[in-house]
Amino acid sequence: MRNPFDTEERKTFREMVSKFLEAEIWPYVDEWDEAGEYPHEINEKVCELGVFGFGIDEKYGGLGFDDQFMRKDVSVEMGRTSAGGLFASVGSRNIMLGPLTELANEKIKLKALPALMSGKKGGSLGITEPGGGSDVARMKTTARKDGNEWVLNGSKTFITGGMQASYFVIGARTGKEGLGGISLFFVEADTPGFTRSSIDKKMGWWSSDTATLYFDNCRIPADNLMGEENKGFLAIMNNFNYERYMMGAQMLGMAKRCFEECVQYSQERQTFGKNLIEHQVIRHKLADMSAKIDAMDAYLNQVAQLMNDGEMPVAEISKIKFYCSECIESIASEAMQIFGGAGYLRGNAVERIYREVKVMAIGGGSKEIMKDLTVKQLGL
Repeated sequence: MRNPFDTEERKTFREMVSKFLEAEIWPYVDEWDEAGEYPHEINEKVCELGVFGFGIDEKYGGLGFDDQFMRKDVSVEMGRTSAGGLFASVGSRNIMLGPLTELANEKIKLKALPALMSGKKGGSLGITEPGGGSDVARMKTTARKDGNEWVLNGSKTFITGGMQASYFVIGARTGKEGLGGISLFFVEADTPGFTRSSIDKKMGWWSSDTATLYFDNCRIPADNLMGEENKGFLAIMNNFNYERYMMGAQMLGMAKRCFEECVQYSQERQTFGKNLIEHQVIRHKLADMSAKIDAMDAYLNQVAQLMNDGEMPVAEISKIKFYCSECIESIASEAMQIFGGAGYLRGNAVERIYREVKVMAIGGGSKEIMKDLTVKQLGL
């Protein structure tokens, strides 16, 4: 469906990203997925495109401008690769760049941002804990002020990109229980008292690195506090809005890839003396998939324009997150039905996407939390 908000600049950017990914990523997705890792230089190659530089000043390695449609296009094209694990790790820097750019002091920004923008260093956001994920207000990791240092104790888990990351933005409790006692900190991986361990055997995202982080009297400089003390919760929530939107766009890309694969397969596969696509039941499945894809796309475009206008439509972003997750679950399931036994074999995009749809309904805020947040934002 034509995007009424599209421009030549956006089209050129989108085509550049798409061509790069089709040449540099698509041919190797199966190989890297089975290996459980990808070459580190991919971080630098992807970052050279500038895809993580939106809203970041050029002096830090950013693009010096922002555009939500271009952000959307990046996530859609990443989703189309079916390399969910790879881009979960490469993109883990993206969800910590907002707080880092807006809240860190100049010294930290000059040190971390150019390295993250170039892909030479990795970064991750540490919010989820063993005892809770979406319930951020119940955070247990603590940070205690001791002279000119903060002392962190606790742990984080399911941290995507956490084994490769050199820099972390970590949420910790500095005050009372609840929303008002959380602060954000910049932590480097070589800080004494910080350790990490790998989480393996995941259902999907095989090529991504996922970690549990441990803080045992981990001492960091007082200046590593990002923003105001006890005011970190609002920054976390604002950051989640961007993450949730981007996940919606990634799910759109995954849906498009499923549709493309199904069209190609059904045109080639023959059953009962004719091509699969000539059977009405298959044509109806494709029609339903296409309608869902158009609805996802239109929703994302509408909200992108609102965000470009300076709004932060929390309810609509929450709806995008759960709606797109339900759409991709349906589309991936129908794609598997169209492929039949062939879809159940490893080494194809439909099988991989089918395995990875569930994490999209959980990561960044479960769909149940999204629905609850939507109703609250509606004032009900």
